[in-house]
Amino acid sequence: MLPSHGRYDYSGIAERADYTWPNGARLAVYLGVNLEHFAFGQGLGAELAPGGPQPDVLNFAWRDWGNRVGAWRLIELLDDLRVPASMLVNSAMYPYAPSLMAAIRARGDEIVGHGRTNSERQSVLPEDEERALIAEATRVIAEAEGSPPRGWLSPWIAESATTPDLLAEAGYRYTLNWCMDDQPVWMRTRGGRLLSIPYPQEANDIPSIIARKDGAAQFADIVIDTFDEMLGQSQHLSLVMGIALHPYIVGQPHRLRQLRRALAHIAGARGKVWFTTAGEIFDHIVSLPPGIVPGSEY
Repeated sequence: MLPSHGRYDYSGIAERADYTWPNGARLAVYLGVNLEHFAFGQGLGAELAPGGPQPDVLNFAWRDWGNRVGAWRLIELLDDLRVPASMLVNSAMYPYAPSLMAAIRARGDEIVGHGRTNSERQSVLPEDEERALIAEATRVIAEAEGSPPRGWLSPWIAESATTPDLLAEAGYRYTLNWCMDDQPVWMRTRGGRLLSIPYPQEANDIPSIIARKDGAAQFADIVIDTFDEMLGQSQHLSLVMGIALHPYIVGQPHRLRQLRRALAHIAGARGKVWFTTAGEIFDHIVSLPPGIVPGSEY
């Protein structure tokens, strides 16, 4: 037997019970907008161009443009299309860009925990330090928003062997870290069940534009083709489509124009799909009878 994570059992998607989303929708669509702050002169960070010795001003400033300009442009686009979002937030964003976080709060978007900063990975920390990182990020968000987040996406989707356990023990109800399915799946942890909600690695601007060097129009086509194909597939079994966005990438004018094309295409099918948030997907899943969702027996 190969080593196993033990978090969930195999379940082929064609073998499952069916259910629907609210109002009879078959496809749930949510946007995961990453709001990230980075340390200057140290730590991790996506690169527009190969960085030189620290301080890497070119790439730091490019990422910081996302919080100063790109995020505001993205908010305007979401307002125009009347689309909600799950905002995946580094807790360092609150002291750094309070007016941006206030604008997000005014929209009523869901806040999802996204660590302290994307300059670090939690997966390399000893368990006590990782627990403290989760607690710190949770506390900052709870103090600002009035309640703690229910969902978590690790910076760089980096997990230790105990991350799901620590999240459940900290009160989290769902994770976006695992991209192994097109439906929510319950996972085992030592702190009880934790729901895995699909988070995309294909319809995601970091691997598409930064890693694969896809152009703006190509990324928009990926989003459109994913949506059209999943809308057809969902007629047989309800599915979740996430779209992962970073303001410093898709907020750039040439990419924003193409993203507008893709999101307008999806918004044109508003009567056929459920535009939602990851948290609302969680709420619907827990309302279903036992035995419907994979892992519900855990």
